[in-house]
Amino acid sequence: MKLLLASFKHETNTFSPVPTPTERFFGYRPTMVTAEAAIAAHRGTGSALGGFLTVAEAAGAQVHLAVAADANPSGPVHDEAYERISGLILDAVRQGGWDGILLDLHGAMVSQSHEDGEGELLRRLRAIDPVTPVGVTLDMHANVYDDLVRLSTVITGYHTYPHVDVREAGELCARVLVRAIRGEVKPVMRWANRPMLPHVMRQGTHAEPNRGLQAACRAHEDAGRALACSLFVGFPHADIEQAGLSVVVCTDARTDTHAEQALALRDELLERAWSLRHDFVYESTPLAQTVAQAKALGESHVPGQTGPIVMLDHCDNVASGGTMDTTAVLAEVLRQDLQDALFFAIHDPDSVQKAMAAGVGHEVTLELGGKSAMPSIGAPAAPLLVTARVRRITDGEYTLRGPMGAGSRARNGPTVVLQVGGVEIVVMSLYQEPADLECFYGVGVDPTRKRFVIIKSRVHWRAGLGDLAREVIECAGVGVTTSDYSLLHFEKVRRPIFPLDPI
Repeated sequence: MKLLLASFKHETNTFSPVPTPTERFFGYRPTMVTAEAAIAAHRGTGSALGGFLTVAEAAGAQVHLAVAADANPSGPVHDEAYERISGLILDAVRQGGWDGILLDLHGAMVSQSHEDGEGELLRRLRAIDPVTPVGVTLDMHANVYDDLVRLSTVITGYHTYPHVDVREAGELCARVLVRAIRGEVKPVMRWANRPMLPHVMRQGTHAEPNRGLQAACRAHEDAGRALACSLFVGFPHADIEQAGLSVVVCTDARTDTHAEQALALRDELLERAWSLRHDFVYESTPLAQTVAQAKALGESHVPGQTGPIVMLDHCDNVASGGTMDTTAVLAEVLRQDLQDALFFAIHDPDSVQKAMAAGVGHEVTLELGGKSAMPSIGAPAAPLLVTARVRRITDGEYTLRGPMGAGSRARNGPTVVLQVGGVEIVVMSLYQEPADLECFYGVGVDPTRKRFVIIKSRVHWRAGLGDLAREVIECAGVGVTTSDYSLLHFEKVRRPIFPLDPI
């Protein structure tokens, strides 16, 4: 058995000013990650590619990994990047002789020319090879279009957010595809969506409504009612026609009953999600009020309670396309004089270089962050003038411990830790959402020993820090991952759609 594998992943925030060139998909390294280097980088990791490789190798398959390309969320993918990376995949397809193809995609990729990036890739692939079975693993935040489903053999999605089951989703996809190649099953898929844009702050599987919906999907898979059952909450920060919640169910088409079952399970999940649409709505509290609330909690002594107060700067989450350099929350934390606090993190390569030039132990005055204007929400660049002491300088490289992405290497570029008043501030050259304890330990800071930990994250932080938090305070600052839809000008998304419209 010969299997072709590839990964091409991007969650596109169409409101983000952050560019997405080819280099972003490879950690701004000088070369692309392909072939044996890609296999070595992903074997045994918590990635979908890691899951593909485990199943493929257990099946005794010959494997070729065309490319492993994965970029942090940002603005639309540059056409040059889309063509170069998809070209590597399509060139491998042209070689022929494959028994199956496994694609690790996101499902919410928008390029400068294609609002359905994954569907365009499948259309091109099928123009070359219309018959080879294709398995696709998608992120829970996929915005699904018809061609993606129509042109695939099986689709699997994550059931957790934070995404701690990525490897498992890849393994399931690979197992179904291998069974299909062997003639043990004949996958058939049914899909549909509902006109709803769930707020990301209400999509976590640590709580309802999504916890129960994803549990139902897993139950259908575990009971054998479906080969794969996926509810995609969608990515709402994409002004494209099919943004929003959808369901894809895959069953065994060797009997009519199973084909009908796919429709029944799909409709059951969609109706349940629609009935819960109001529970997916998130409303913010004014910033000064939430920081004051956190300060009061941090200064109070509650017997038996330990751990930091975690404060979420959720409007500027890099893992949803944020610039990672807005300063509204940090400025308010400094204004209210929080002590024993850690802020993770500001993306500001220029400030990193100036701090490195000053050296550890020295003071430096910086215009910190605020380098990125955000015209889509009417927000100008707003740097924060600070005088800081340089506490630490690191290379910003470490290995994630998991459970999310365990074993994968993180590369944040040169990174510094600054002290301003009672706040330690991590400033980095590249981008990273703090979803793993090594994000902190790797740069020499310990969040467990702080009274306050302020992070630019929405939900993924719970993978590494969720069990440590004494309290969680959501702080609505400024950024293109805002949950205030009134700030986002939707022009292309299908209408009416909830909650933009009262339906």
